[in-house]
Amino acid sequence: MSPPHTGPGFAAEQRITACNRDCPDACGIVATVEEGRITRLAGDPDHPVTQGFLCHRTSRFLERQYAPDRLISPLRRDGEGFVPVSWDEALDDIARRLLAIRAESGPAAILAYRCGGSMGILKGVVDYFFERFGPVTVKSGDVCTGAGDAAQMTDFGDEDSHDFFDPTRSRTIILWGKNLHVSSVHLIPVLLEARSRGARLVSVDPVRHKTAALCDLFVQPRPGGDIALALGVARRMFDAGTTDPRATDYCDHLDEFLALARSRSVETWADLAGVPLASLEALADAYAIRPAALHIGWGLQRRRHGSATVRVLDALGAISGNLGIPGGGVSYYTKRRGAFDLSFARRDEVAPRLLPEARLGRAILEARDPPIRAVWISSANPVAMLPESRTVAAALAGRELTVVVDSFLTDTARLAHYVLPTTTLLEEDDLLGAYGHHWLVESRPVVPPPPGVKSDLDIIRALADRTGLGDAFADDVDTWKRRVLSKVADRGASLDDLRRGPVRNPLAPTLMYPERVFPTPTGKVNLVHDVPLDAPRGTALRPLLLMALATERAQGSQWLPAQQEGPATATVHPAAAAGFAAGDLARLESEIAEIVVRLAFDPRQRPDVVLMEKGGWLSAGRCANALIRGEETDAGGCAVYHDTPVRLLPMVPD
Repeated sequence: MSPPHTGPGFAAEQRITACNRDCPDACGIVATVEEGRITRLAGDPDHPVTQGFLCHRTSRFLERQYAPDRLISPLRRDGEGFVPVSWDEALDDIARRLLAIRAESGPAAILAYRCGGSMGILKGVVDYFFERFGPVTVKSGDVCTGAGDAAQMTDFGDEDSHDFFDPTRSRTIILWGKNLHVSSVHLIPVLLEARSRGARLVSVDPVRHKTAALCDLFVQPRPGGDIALALGVARRMFDAGTTDPRATDYCDHLDEFLALARSRSVETWADLAGVPLASLEALADAYAIRPAALHIGWGLQRRRHGSATVRVLDALGAISGNLGIPGGGVSYYTKRRGAFDLSFARRDEVAPRLLPEARLGRAILEARDPPIRAVWISSANPVAMLPESRTVAAALAGRELTVVVDSFLTDTARLAHYVLPTTTLLEEDDLLGAYGHHWLVESRPVVPPPPGVKSDLDIIRALADRTGLGDAFADDVDTWKRRVLSKVADRGASLDDLRRGPVRNPLAPTLMYPERVFPTPTGKVNLVHDVPLDAPRGTALRPLLLMALATERAQGSQWLPAQQEGPATATVHPAAAAGFAAGDLARLESEIAEIVVRLAFDPRQRPDVVLMEKGGWLSAGRCANALIRGEETDAGGCAVYHDTPVRLLPMVPD
């Protein structure tokens, strides 16, 4: 690492922390601090995964850190706006009202909602407080990864991934629904090294994006055509004799899966998937070259049949002989919490009621006996990020008490009775795992928060003092860190170890299932053998499917105000917008709502999709989620984000 700058009238110090936002890489950050202000961010060169570079979003985080609209005082609703108040005034009133609601209606009348705005491990202390205060109502499911989580637990009895660098031992690497430039940028050097050693890279995605340029083969199925495509690959491999002849030793339901794959011809599977037969055959033949690593993205399971989709991909990994071998595996999610002892909070086990996250707005409005009277929201902006945004907004606006902990006046915070300003990732004092690799890090504040800003932990401790729980939450942050590290502290991952640098989770394997014994009831892979074959389609009235996707420009809904000005861009194939020209304004309409968009044309995209950026603000008229009905996937409580039929309509004349 470079030494601090020195010179007359100039002093700079470099301090190390980590990114806690909802991204698989959990990057190490080197922050340059001059006279108490951060002037530069760079990747930590000593972090094995970050290796000295940051994504576009984090490298520009100082624009957000020092944004003029950042909150630096608690706010209380006053009519249609807000007024600054002291912390004592805010917390005294919040505590009084929470205690009164608990006494009158029971703790189930309070909903504590936390999501992935920060991935800090100690955010779990918020859950613990509301468990001790109640337990209160919490959410069920996971709108982001739940369907895939449920799939892998059903198939394998566990869920984790091969080591981050294992693809360097692969001969084939399949990126199924994974856009590296947006969601796994630090995997790119690993895959390029694998390619330099002779590995073939393959991208499978209904959307043409920059990752395709890195690959030797690109396959573009119809949205939701992944099940048919995977079964077509299985059929071709069975017919060609390229499956593992020992698969029966470690797979249950192999005959049933074989029958499912052979229930259609390869040509029919290709047609159902919306791909040329030659593309399906090329994909199958590439995957037959072992060892082959299958990396599953986090978007393809955000469909109605999302869990079934991942289960078919799991089955491909099993029958192909790629489980338990170096350079193989089916990698979907890394246990970011696996090293940590979080047993202090039991959450779902003791909650009196669970509300499905994918249908949160309607669930709040429909809750009875008791109704939801108060909502506490942290690390989340559900109005922008959940389906049926207007329903979520109406639900939150109608509560007696809504408290939002955030650094900015988000769509959700605008509806609160109190907004409590909290720390940014550069001010956090926490621990982090990652869901894209196995390294653990400590995030340390590189600068103190502005006066008037508190961490989530400090907010909860202050609230505990006012609600009779002060003794249970009196521990300082280092005590909490040592508590959650107790499983790995004597294995080289103590707090002192993490303060010397990133540590690979000592409990994490380098290969999953090397003996091909699985923690399922039978010890074998539970192959899927009954799947729906009705891929989502547009309708005669609304022929296009909406896909609002993560972007390199912003993390979730964490946009700068200037980036949310004007209509959102909707990208389509020119054939999907007959009668329109690029740059035209249009109305994008679903069965529940419409928004105004500006059209962009891309002939590389399929003509049955509309692409938008994820995280648009409802208050700016750019929220794609306002068009999406709140529904749960076939398993895991994921949201059905990508199956919404829409149409483009001309603007209505003034």
